[in-house]
Amino acid sequence: MRKDIHAPKVEGVSMAVVRELDEEGEEAWYVYLINLRDVTLENVLVSSRGYGELEGEERKTSEMRHFLENLAPRSWARIERIVEDVFGLNNQYWLSFYAAGQLHDRKYIFLPDSIQEGNFTTVPLMEKRGVMIG
Repeated sequence: MRKDIHAPKVEGVSMAVVRELDEEGEEAWYVYLINLRDVTLENVLVSSRGYGELEGEERKTSEMRHFLENLAPRSWARIERIVEDVFGLNNQYWLSFYAAGQLHDRKYIFLPDSIQEGNFTTVPLMEKRGVMIG
């Protein structure tokens, strides 16, 4: 039964969207996974998709999946580039990983138009400015 399954609460793991220079020196937006914990995250899977309404029309993006074998304690990893065209959608990142032999999962959603400079904070460990959900 579902009520018998204990899902540990995910704490100390955040998603952030940061604006920085790309390989060509142009400004770009990137999504990062940040491990603030003192344990390694293993077999990390991040599934991303956008959905919602833009200009009166229902829209959704392709679903992307990203895998990291390990994410060391107190570190971060770039997950994907995100384009400004989808900032008006819900941008969902479903995270699953193992830590200390237990499966953890959590959904992070950047709400429409929440990725903007007025919502910037200093992203821990990275010491960059961006929008973070923790």
